[in-house]
Amino acid sequence: MSWSAWVAGTFAALAAGGAGFWAGHDAGPMPAFIERLRLGIAQHEASSNTGPEARPVRATGPVVYYQDPDGRPAYSLGPTSTADGRAFRAVHSSEDVRFEAEEPEAPMEASAAPAGGTRRVRFYRNPMGLPDTSPTPKKDSMGMDYLPVYEGEDSGDRTVSISPGKLQRTGVRTEVAQRRVLSMPVRAPGAIEEDERRISVIAMRTDAFVEKVEAVTTGDHVRKGQPLLRLFSPEMNAAAAQYLTGIGYEGARRRLENLGIPSEAIDEIERTRKVPATITWSAPRDGVVVERNVSDGMRAKSGDTLFRLVDHSRVWVLVDITERDLAAVAEGQKATVRVRTFPDRAFGGTVTRIYPHLAMGTRTARLRIELPNPNGDLRPGMFADAEITTGTGEAVVAVPDDAVIDTGTKQVVLVDKGDGRFEPRPVRMGMRGDGYVEVRDGIAAGDRIVTSANFLIDAESNLKAALQGLSEPKPDPGPQAAAEGKTP
Repeated sequence: MSWSAWVAGTFAALAAGGAGFWAGHDAGPMPAFIERLRLGIAQHEASSNTGPEARPVRATGPVVYYQDPDGRPAYSLGPTSTADGRAFRAVHSSEDVRFEAEEPEAPMEASAAPAGGTRRVRFYRNPMGLPDTSPTPKKDSMGMDYLPVYEGEDSGDRTVSISPGKLQRTGVRTEVAQRRVLSMPVRAPGAIEEDERRISVIAMRTDAFVEKVEAVTTGDHVRKGQPLLRLFSPEMNAAAAQYLTGIGYEGARRRLENLGIPSEAIDEIERTRKVPATITWSAPRDGVVVERNVSDGMRAKSGDTLFRLVDHSRVWVLVDITERDLAAVAEGQKATVRVRTFPDRAFGGTVTRIYPHLAMGTRTARLRIELPNPNGDLRPGMFADAEITTGTGEAVVAVPDDAVIDTGTKQVVLVDKGDGRFEPRPVRMGMRGDGYVEVRDGIAAGDRIVTSANFLIDAESNLKAALQGLSEPKPDPGPQAAAEGKTP
């Protein structure tokens, strides 16, 4: 038995069995599958002349592939021959057995034909969607006919159409472009540091002798005006005596201030009209004693640091971000900081400074986040993880990331025009965040855009040709112009 006869017998058995089963169960009309199978068998018998009532059926449509002349399962996309020199048989689209229902297509001439006339063919385009046109009918390298483009079809609006059945099979989904507030957090590690503006150093501007140090040690919290120590200085006493004698009153007070004597001590001298044996030095601000370098009876030289106080009610977080994220960060943006000591707590702050230089070794930029720290829970030296909220906080037109087709040189979105029509539009993108991308130009809020299967639409609807624009083919220069070497 030949291969062709075996295929015909198998198809016949399947068709007969299916038809009998359906009829025995009284299930209504025979499914389209059985009808298509029977139609395929009829076409196969007619083409191979094996059926009992075989009659020739005229093949129509373009050549799909080439089959072995004896019906063996050997196929080719292009013309070829057997080992003994016989040519493979061309199989047209009407002869190819299909098991899926084809969608009825409206006659092209009837869809847009003007009343009382036939439409004129403008040119012919490549059937595979390639940007190739011809002024006359022709075939491509696969033997497929170029498709005619009639007047009014290529209107220049770059709109492409997809049949409803194909849209359903490909799972196309759309979404309305809306105005959204986009934010893409920038995360970076850092550390807690002291606020440089909240550090005070107590140092002598002249030689002195420490009479008594108050009960203040490193780590103690002190208040502004709280006494720290008492000292004796000959130069300070001479200035105080000059101040009391009234000689150069204004200049004498200025001299006391220049020696760094606290204003409270100067007011006490003026009130009592006496030169004190020792001068009491008090804390200039609220803070923590982080350094004490003084003891009872010691000599303090000019310039020596006796105490160092730091106010921890506000702290800094210094973080290093990558050069890539630098453009998205700006001063004034909000930040959330978490430290390992309190993993369940989040501290809110603000970016107050972006330092002007990059670290050459790591290619990172340093920025400063200021945090309120009223309870002193955040301590300098703690490691921290910062999350900076980027963006301006203003709503912008945004579409999902998947809606953008990036060709490498430009970005395109597909706008759903309704009734299976789609228009590719080039867009100019902005910032990204939360799975969306800002569209600064190309579409407006309210436009319905394709968010899924847009690449399948690209293939199905010849989007590549639509993006480049189908232009009028150049006329054939003719044999005379070609002989003269002229080109249009």
